[in-house]
Parts: sequence; structure tokens; C-alpha cells
Amino acid sequence: QVQLVESGGGLVQTGGSLGLSCAASGRTFSSYAMGWFRQAPGKEREFVAAVTWNDNRYYADSVKGRFTISRDNAKMTVYLQMNSLKPEDTATYYCAADEDTIRIRTIRARYWGQGTQVTVSS
Repeated sequence: QVQLVESGGGLVQTGGSLGLSCAASGRTFSSYAMGWFRQAPGKEREFVAAVTWNDNRYYADSVKGRFTISRDNAKMTVYLQMNSLKPEDTATYYCAADEDTIRIRTIRARYWGQGTQVTVSS
């Protein structure tokens, strides 16, 4: 069982930066793939980024070059650094965890946090 708690959301202007954190509980954090997803009002939840246990990283095309995912196994935390933010990045951002490195990139990921709101003003 893994519990996830996101933090770091907020309001930022277009072109600004914001960093999200996701703290995990559980004894085997280092063996999990971790991911970030987002869901805007009226839209489906979508994949943003993922990092595997051996540090392979994946990004949605919409955030490549602007967002960076990273993990600190000692702190049991995964991060999402978001730069050059756009109004279309406005959403609730969710952290996810899964043992499966394929499933972590889908909404069928096994464990989810409660989400943190990111709002980008124009």
C-alpha cells in the first residue's frame, strides 16, 4: 500500500514557474514508478510525466521541454518542476504510483494522491 500527498500548487502568471512535490509512504518507494497527471474542469484526466524506478523519464508532448520530473528515493518524494507555464496548464495535478512501468503512464495507475490545484493566469 502506498499513500501519496501532493503539495506546491498555487497561482502563477503565464511564463512563470511552479514546483510540485509528492510525498509517499510505504517501505518500497524506490521500486515504484511514479507519475504526474492532470485534470482540467470538464476534461478527462491526462498523463503528464512519469519516472521509473531506474530513472527512465517520460513526458506528454504538451509539456516536453517545459516540465521536469525527478525523484528522491531517500526522501520518498517525487517532484514536478514546471517552467514556462501556460493558461492551458491550469488543472488539478495528481501524483500516482504503480509497480508497472507501463501502467504508470495511464489512468489505470494503482495509487493516487488527492491532487493539488495549479492555476496559470493570462
